[in-house]
Amino acid sequence: MLKACEWAEASLGHAFRDPALLDAALTHRSAGKRNYERLEFLGDAVLNFAVAVLLYREYPEADEGDLSRYRAALVSGSSLAAVASRLGLGEQLRLGSGELKSGGFRRSSILADSLEALFGAVYLDGGVAAASGVIEALFAGRLGELPAANELKDPKTRLQEHLQARGVALP
Repeated sequence: MLKACEWAEASLGHAFRDPALLDAALTHRSAGKRNYERLEFLGDAVLNFAVAVLLYREYPEADEGDLSRYRAALVSGSSLAAVASRLGLGEQLRLGSGELKSGGFRRSSILADSLEALFGAVYLDGGVAAASGVIEALFAGRLGELPAANELKDPKTRLQEHLQARGVALP
């Protein structure tokens, strides 16, 4: 198994100057006081920003509602967990004994949270350009997998639009 810094460089394309950031991003709260929770908070914001810029560039004709639906699909917990699994992130995580025994390294929520923490760590280590580059590399290929924006609307919105188009009062 690769050491964490080697794994990060091979998987993310980012060489950490401050390995302590990577260490924190890979540590679940069950395994230590210095863990990924604060980095996850930051990484969530960095991820949303980077994906918004990517979508803005890639879909020049899309309106704000469509861009928001696309972003929500890309940064959903299940999407993040899939990206994290593809990277082998679970094998790099440091978990407490209880989480290890219960298979926490495969749990979608832990994978998604730790991926966001990684984005926060890359941001702190290399700045917005480094973090955006990592995120774009990981998510650009997923753009082609997105359904039409209309298909991403929730059922309530689709019903309301259907009724309004026919001049029917909303329930």
